[in-house]
This record gives sequence, C-alpha cells and structure tokens, in this order.
Amino acid sequence: MMVNAQLYVKDLPGRLVESLEPISLFNGNIVGVVHDREQIVNQRICIDVTFEINGAAELDQLKETWKKKDVLIAKIGSVYKTFTMEYMLVGKFKASLVESLIDNASNMVKLESVDVSFSSQNASPTRTAIISAELMSENDLRKFDAYLMDACRQSGIVYIRGL
Repeated sequence: MMVNAQLYVKDLPGRLVESLEPISLFNGNIVGVVHDREQIVNQRICIDVTFEINGAAELDQLKETWKKKDVLIAKIGSVYKTFTMEYMLVGKFKASLVESLIDNASNMVKLESVDVSFSSQNASPTRTAIISAELMSENDLRKFDAYLMDACRQSGIVYIRGL
C-alpha cells in the first residue's frame, strides 16, 4: 500500500535520517520526501514522506517505532491513484436529467467525486452541462464513459468526452 505521512521531528542533526530509517526496517520503500525547515512547530520541523509498505501490520509497527523515537505523526493516510475525465453535454434537457444520470452511474461504478455545472437557461431551450468525474479505476472510467455515451444518445443529447 502507498502511504503519505506528515511527521514532525526535533530540529537536530541526524533526526531526519533517524526518522526515515524505520520505514526500511519494516520493508518499506520511500517514494518521496520533502522536509520543510521553514515550517517549525515547537522546535520541530515538518517532514512529508510518501512510501510503499506491505500491509497494515507493518504500518502499525512503524507508527509504534516512530512514537518511541519521539517522532510526532501529524497526518497519515493511504495514497491512491484516480482517473479523471471531463464531459460536455449539449441539448434540450433539465438539470434533473443529468443528476439522474450521475445517480445511476454511481450504482455501477465507484465515483470518487463528480462536479457538474450548467449553463443558465435563457430564451433558448438548449443547455450545456460540464461534468468532471474522478473515478477509482480505469475500468470504472470505461464503464462510466460507455454508460454516459449510451444514455446521451438515447436522450438526444450531444456528448463530448475529454475537454
């Protein structure tokens, strides 16, 4: 699993290395490290580290080791990759139709987030909707694409993928 942690260590020589070393002791692999000597809290500097580790048991052991070494864990969490796509829908439709499409899609795929914006309805009955969807896998993105394209075709709405 990929993990990102924000740590605070005392601003003393050797403490940066000492705080990162336990990651390798639990078969972890560091992907990136940023330490910010400008961000000092209670005479401690901030270290932002992203690393891979085998599982929850190793992560728990790592956290215990950090506590013993007086490393403060400000934030820790999994890092995951998402897949984003944007769509433009143009046609004669109401906002409720787009909301219904998103609701139906969320029953089929794992949507991490969806943002929808609409053009204001003026004298013309034609509207535009911009949809930005963030999904958890490429497979879910393909399913979402196929569903949205088919639903738009059936509703007579112009569907434009990948703005």
